[in-house]
Amino acid sequence: MSQAQAIIDRCQALYEDLNFTAAREWKDAEPGRKVVGYLPIYVPREIIHAGGMLPLGVVGGGDQLEVIHGDAYYQSYICRIPRSTIELGVSGRLDFVDGMLFPSICDVIRNLSGMWKLMFPEVYSRYFDVPQNYDDEIGGNYYTRELQELREGLEAHCGVKITDDSLRRSIAVYNENRKLIRAVYEFRARQPWKAPAGDVYLLVRAGLVLPVEEHSQLMTEWLAAAEAEDKPLRDNCRVVLTGLFCEQPPLNLIKSIELSGCYIVDDDLLLVTRWLIGDVSLDGEPLRNLAHAFLHQSESTAAKYEPNLEEKGQHLVRSVRKYGAEGVIFASPSFCDPALLDRPMLQHTLADENIPYIAFKYAENSGQMQPIREQAGTFADSIKLWSEQ
Repeated sequence: MSQAQAIIDRCQALYEDLNFTAAREWKDAEPGRKVVGYLPIYVPREIIHAGGMLPLGVVGGGDQLEVIHGDAYYQSYICRIPRSTIELGVSGRLDFVDGMLFPSICDVIRNLSGMWKLMFPEVYSRYFDVPQNYDDEIGGNYYTRELQELREGLEAHCGVKITDDSLRRSIAVYNENRKLIRAVYEFRARQPWKAPAGDVYLLVRAGLVLPVEEHSQLMTEWLAAAEAEDKPLRDNCRVVLTGLFCEQPPLNLIKSIELSGCYIVDDDLLLVTRWLIGDVSLDGEPLRNLAHAFLHQSESTAAKYEPNLEEKGQHLVRSVRKYGAEGVIFASPSFCDPALLDRPMLQHTLADENIPYIAFKYAENSGQMQPIREQAGTFADSIKLWSEQ
């Protein structure tokens, strides 16, 4: 077995472990350690890390978890991630978590934060809101205060001290981690035959459960090992995959798209790991620097307010141009309001730029991949036909 494959196998074991054994072992290794969970999209993990705590990404139960109790808490016409997250909680799989952060994604996640407070009153639970005004003196000041309240809440509940110096050190650590994730994505875009989309997904997702320093080392080792491998180049078309920023698709969905004849050269999976697209400054006030980075150096997504309507969809166009993609695949969870409401506007932008696209929906426990594989395969074939004309 190659070194690159051994690393991916370890990442897959972490992916399949719904008891979060790695995080439990980290907490048990030293008395007094704390773990703070967070839902997808973006939370400032630097603040958690600066308090000596482990940020733990919780992205539902996927297709491995049978939801029994969770369905009793939510109606059937919403996405599946809140129900499977509730299932993780009531089944005791998150009984070691000291706090849970629910970032601003949609009304469903807002309601889940309230549900968590009622069900687990001993856990520090917070709905983490973000600004919709991008002026430094308005949205910036508001967001800096939100970060300060989060800092004070974690300090009070978890009995830790989060200093400015520790924040700067944590920001530097996460700057390095984001830089390595960008390197992984750049490597995949250059040589996608050496970096299967499923492998890249597993590698990045490992960062949700591992200490950030360990994750950075893992990516460094994988990049060196994957670069040295000799794999065949296939006649696949290059696509951007979008709409998967919250509820995660089954791993087989990602693999099926690639098996259908598509190289995924960019995506919006696990955006929390690379939400900030540049380094956060280490000079001055760290909370204000984090706020400034969110306002001016963050990814575009349906879960983030876009004040400039002319900018809507341009991030997809830029991604297509940058990575030499030949089309876009919209894959959105069923009942995902942010993704499905944004999609017509994004498709309109792509149509104006003559960029081909297709769209389908999924749930985190989707089992039948053949229709998706056939649709993606037909899309890939049609792109090849168009490109030859």
